[in-house]
Amino acid sequence: MSMSTQSESIAGSVDVSVVMVTYNAEEWTKKALSALPGGAAHSSTELIVVDNASTVLDRDDLLSWAGPDAKVTFLDENIGFGRACNLAVTQSTGRTVLLLNPDAIVDEGAVDELLAFLDEDPARGIVGGRITDPQGNLDYGSCFGHQTTWSLFCFATGLSTVFARSSVFNPEGLGKWKRDSVREVGIVTGCLLLADRTLWDRLEGFDPRFFMYGEDADLCKRAWDLGFRPSVTPAAHAVHALGASSSSRVAKQILLFRGKASLIRKSHSGLMVAVESAFLQAGVCLRGLGERVTRKTGGGWLDLWKRRAEWKDGW
Repeated sequence: MSMSTQSESIAGSVDVSVVMVTYNAEEWTKKALSALPGGAAHSSTELIVVDNASTVLDRDDLLSWAGPDAKVTFLDENIGFGRACNLAVTQSTGRTVLLLNPDAIVDEGAVDELLAFLDEDPARGIVGGRITDPQGNLDYGSCFGHQTTWSLFCFATGLSTVFARSSVFNPEGLGKWKRDSVREVGIVTGCLLLADRTLWDRLEGFDPRFFMYGEDADLCKRAWDLGFRPSVTPAAHAVHALGASSSSRVAKQILLFRGKASLIRKSHSGLMVAVESAFLQAGVCLRGLGERVTRKTGGGWLDLWKRRAEWKDGW
């Protein structure tokens, strides 16, 4: 792997090292970087950007939007989100690390609120905020419950869809909770994730086996295993374009389910891998059959089932 880098060293540590991994999505990247100073008006920050071999995002534009003090690395191949984040963090000096998607626009003071939330209780280790889409609709995917045998069974049987707002039958969705209160969660997604730097180093960052999707779930699970309590606060808000860098819904789903399959294989061995993998595939099959019967294919489940060889074994 070769790369070119623009770097300016920053003396001493800062409050927040903001890490952004870019891949195309020019319009949203510009908006996200423009909003960042207002989001961290009361915290010292540094910005580290790694571009994952964008094909249409102009390098000069990215350098201009990031600013002269940013550390910007251009890769000549896409090494994946997790590995790119790990690479960026090696260039950082902050006492905390903020992962920020290039299609996530933070509100005024959102980064300050995340930092205060983590400092209020360092045992949280990893914190996130409340995410909405550009139309103002809540993004329930900003945080999740852990993926478990029960949650996969509910997915396989359709219970998690029929009872989508049930904390019992859709435990990963966390029930009806609208992300409008402080709460411990299983997983804070990498769209807007602030981690204590000491914890990040202790966990050795993201597992490089995860190319994209699932790495944040794995990171948070390992933090929980160490006794930390990842949490979210509604005081930190961001607007997320929800996959502005993805080429299609099915392409994104394939990556997502590779991540879920990888979590299964990392968490278990033997029979449990077979059982949970069967649940994962059965859930996709069930929804694919539903699309065939109703002739409504907007969800992409039928295509995802047809292409299961691309995701069922994970990364």
